[in-house]
Amino acid sequence: MNTVLQPGTAAVIVDEQATAAPPTPVVALQGLSVRFGNREILKGLTCSLRGRAIGLLGPNGAGKSTLINTLLGFYKPSSGSASVLGHDIRTHARKIRSLVGYMPENDAFISKMNAVSYVRMMAELSGLPPAAALERAHEALFCVGLTEARYRELGTYSLGMKQLAKLAQAIAHGPKLLILDEPTNGLDPSARQRMIRLIRDIRDSKELQIVLCSHLLRDVEDTCEEVLILNQGKIAHYSNLEAERKANKRFLELETYAANGDFAEAIEKLGCECATSLNRMKMILAEGVEIRDIYRIAAEKGVRIRRLNFRRDSLEDIFLKAMEL
Repeated sequence: MNTVLQPGTAAVIVDEQATAAPPTPVVALQGLSVRFGNREILKGLTCSLRGRAIGLLGPNGAGKSTLINTLLGFYKPSSGSASVLGHDIRTHARKIRSLVGYMPENDAFISKMNAVSYVRMMAELSGLPPAAALERAHEALFCVGLTEARYRELGTYSLGMKQLAKLAQAIAHGPKLLILDEPTNGLDPSARQRMIRLIRDIRDSKELQIVLCSHLLRDVEDTCEEVLILNQGKIAHYSNLEAERKANKRFLELETYAANGDFAEAIEKLGCECATSLNRMKMILAEGVEIRDIYRIAAEKGVRIRRLNFRRDSLEDIFLKAMEL
């Protein structure tokens, strides 16, 4: 057993054999559909996700929770297939549950139970023997910063402490995959920052992989490398955030006066991508091109720039584009 513990950080409890990145996808979907009665909730999802931290986004009713429950074996696919860490959800549901730590959105506590007893019980349900489960419970609560409150009844915990207790039970049995469903839901700014730091610690430890389900774009942008966006039960967009960050695209929006085709043509010769509409222009700056170059060309062509807005592409832009599909 190899466990490195630091107070207030998510030093994850894992076996040494679990530290190597798995060669298979974290989640693989092939035409996955789920139907409740006459209503089709998930509609032919096909993708392969391999990132260390994967964000699952979508508006309410998009099918995020249904997908998670299907991957955990609670819902049966009506057609298609899916696998988690290489294990088929139809035939290896029990194995998947032993490899996955799940932090649910809604509380499921016994209010009179203290945190140690609760986390120990959940670790035993995940397959650990009682003595090992108790040891792991103490370690997990230490990892998330609840050491001093571990013997308090859960009913006396604040919302932030309850979220930390849910995280502790999810990592106590040493999973290879951690599924977090709205981990910052309802938290105040300081508690949210603490949760985000813990998630980053888990991600950066490279000891297990994460699927983070959230409607908060900032949480996903702060923690994830990949993002899958669902809309009305379908995949609206997949994005490798790390690749897009490295691409470092820069966007300009211009409001001009007396612009003509020569102005746009001169900018495109610099390698920029342009789109014009009346007196407005949107462009992606090419590498090495600066805003001063745009002003220089405008002066040469006798074009007045009334307004200029500079920004970089964000997850919010990606999400809004996906929702337009």
